[in-house]
Amino acid sequence: MDFYTIVEKVRKTGKIEKGTNEVTKAVERGTAKLVVSASDVDPKEITQHLKILCNEKGIKYGEVDSKKKLGISAGLPVACSSIAVLETGDAEKDIAALK
Repeated sequence: MDFYTIVEKVRKTGKIEKGTNEVTKAVERGTAKLVVSASDVDPKEITQHLKILCNEKGIKYGEVDSKKKLGISAGLPVACSSIAVLETGDAEKDIAALK
């Protein structure tokens, strides 16, 4: 299962935070279950701290190729650099299966 599908499933049945500032806060608070960021963000500095933070906090982290597709799967009409899953909803098993 890819991250886009998981994000879409969580959007419909759980809860997500959108945008790097909100995602960073969720990671620092320890409320994020999974963080997904786009690799085509420019400049890279906008999201590169997320992977490090997630490793420190023991939060699962994934990267996707397109911020536009990430925005679509998050239900936004615009591109989205990163999202955090706060409540897994129906995607709990999918997220648990991630490495």
